[in-house]
Amino acid sequence: MKYKLLSNADLKSIDALLEFHGGVNHINSTIAKMRDYKTRKNILANKGYGEMLEDAEKLVKMFPKFTDLEKKIGVTYDPSKGIATSQVSGFQGAKVTHQCMKRMAKTSIDAEPCFVPAEMISVVALTDHYVYSGDLMATLAMTENIMQTSKYCSTNLIGIPHPETRFLELEKVTGEKFDRASLGDGLSNLILKNQGTPFGNFGGIEVANNNHIFYLDGVARTAKENGADFFLNPSWSSIIAACYFGRDIPNLNFKVSMLLATQNTMQFRMLLNIINEYIREDNTSPIYEINIGNGTTAETFIQCAKELDASGIKGISLAAHIYINPDLGMPNFNWTNHAYDVLNSGTNMTYKYESDGTAREMDTMAAYFLSDEERDEASEKIGDVIYYKSLQASRDGIEMMKKGIKPVFGKTSY
Repeated sequence: MKYKLLSNADLKSIDALLEFHGGVNHINSTIAKMRDYKTRKNILANKGYGEMLEDAEKLVKMFPKFTDLEKKIGVTYDPSKGIATSQVSGFQGAKVTHQCMKRMAKTSIDAEPCFVPAEMISVVALTDHYVYSGDLMATLAMTENIMQTSKYCSTNLIGIPHPETRFLELEKVTGEKFDRASLGDGLSNLILKNQGTPFGNFGGIEVANNNHIFYLDGVARTAKENGADFFLNPSWSSIIAACYFGRDIPNLNFKVSMLLATQNTMQFRMLLNIINEYIREDNTSPIYEINIGNGTTAETFIQCAKELDASGIKGISLAAHIYINPDLGMPNFNWTNHAYDVLNSGTNMTYKYESDGTAREMDTMAAYFLSDEERDEASEKIGDVIYYKSLQASRDGIEMMKKGIKPVFGKTSY
């Protein structure tokens, strides 16, 4: 017997949520409209970010060009080797991103260049302040529009405070009930039973009972408000719900975190079955990227890539951490040699940096869980941390280039 991943009741509540947000066509077109730089810039001028964007536009013109380095070195790429797409985590809001841009603008191909990562990840709770104040939109404007990174991933941590009226509204719309606690001042938050870490359930992994509805609501609100189109997806239930929710919304995509523990081919096949259950008509999926777990080997990564290719599912990239935060896992974690084994086999991969391999101040998971105010206060230090991550991604990309492996960076690095 084959069991459906979503029950009729699940489908009914998700369909109700889709209609609550205007339906798939409205959500899709609104995301597209809010991704336009002129639209973002006009909105942000009224939210106090106009001067920051003007400075970012000047800074990006000073960035070193990877194409200049290719010409200087005289590189030849080997088509039998895989393509390496750079990805850096920690772009924690507008002030942090702006600080990183200042550091990048001071580099050059004649010294040590820092290129724009092709993809960026942010682990900032989607608080109402972050979503509606202009902080997230300014971050997206600098990363997606000005630096022209190809993907910017936001993270919805479901255990944070929200207006009680939001819970009541969603209960009325979907017929679901949310187990929550009152925080006073009209705020409530979902009650998470398996905290496990001091970091708010380690990124919001606990999506118990019907909490996937609250996850999807946060994604939809953020996407419509800011044009954000890529979200971290940390639980099996929210992945299933997101595949159905986003099936007919091509402008909405999700990344599967390594926290889900896709550490072996059995777990990877489970994920492929979920994706296939709600595949789009063109054989693409709302899942854009899968981060293979840190415990895996190059051989397992290559096998996952082979099975993904054999599945017929299109448009999904596979990623692996090169370095991780010092407080995230194994000390001195370094996947560089494995990455070369993957790439030399002809397998494409996204090479990701949670760290630059050092234990810098603010190069921790704790930095991902600061309040909006604390993050602003520490923006210079955090901005320096992501600069050094981007610098290490550039260093490794240059070494790959010298070995005939084509690295990929953001468009403004060309």
